[in-house]
Amino acid sequence: MPALPENSSERGYIIPIGGAEGKCAKKPSILNRFVDLCGGTGARIMVIPTASLLNETGPLYKALFEEMGAESMCVPIENRDECFNDETLRVLDGATGIFITGGNQLRLSTILGGTPVARRIRKLNAAGVHVAGTSAGAAIVSEHMIAGGRSGSSPRESGVELAPGLGLTNRVIIDQHFNQRQRMGRLLAALSFNPFACGLGIDENTAGFIAPDGRMEVVGNGTVTVVDPSDLRHSSMSYVRRAEAVTLIGLKLHVLAEGSHFNVETREATLD
Repeated sequence: MPALPENSSERGYIIPIGGAEGKCAKKPSILNRFVDLCGGTGARIMVIPTASLLNETGPLYKALFEEMGAESMCVPIENRDECFNDETLRVLDGATGIFITGGNQLRLSTILGGTPVARRIRKLNAAGVHVAGTSAGAAIVSEHMIAGGRSGSSPRESGVELAPGLGLTNRVIIDQHFNQRQRMGRLLAALSFNPFACGLGIDENTAGFIAPDGRMEVVGNGTVTVVDPSDLRHSSMSYVRRAEAVTLIGLKLHVLAEGSHFNVETREATLD
């Protein structure tokens, strides 16, 4: 469950990014928007590169955020022991924004899950610190995380692998690189298990800026595909055979480009 705000403080934004967010562009709009939200030249952004096995991932984002005028620090967490380090928690406490890089989302869940670092990120977000994640870092921000699955447009039994996420929100399940890697089928399969949440399929170089009141604004070059299962009348997931296609009746679909909005609390899509 998401942490509760303390002393009437407003939650921070939750910002899932679909990956490939234009890091080499002259003005990467998604990352610039994140920096501005975190305080601009007064921003202090902590980069968590745990999902990546590439040594340059954390320093790359640190340098990008510094070029945009923010103060930034890389917080390399390579194993669960490091999640119990008081110094790591102290560094996170100084953040106005936390950025979780891409890589392997199972590294994130197995290293961070259930640790003081995961609890601190939830607490900080509830207290107003903005949390963004790209690719694997986007997948883990929700309570239920898509960890893998089949490509393709059709939902199938055994078509998705789920794991616990950080739990910053329980209102959505997120998939990334969405249209580029044909992930509609596995998002639908995930929703058939948990029709309480909405599905967000986020394209590359595209983000959903989810405000404290649940209103999400789409930013970037692609789209966010929203699948709303609140009126789901039938799912065959419970009785189909292994790897068979699944019937889902009553789903609602929105495809939202930059400037569109969707409220994850009220399930309403709007143009402004």
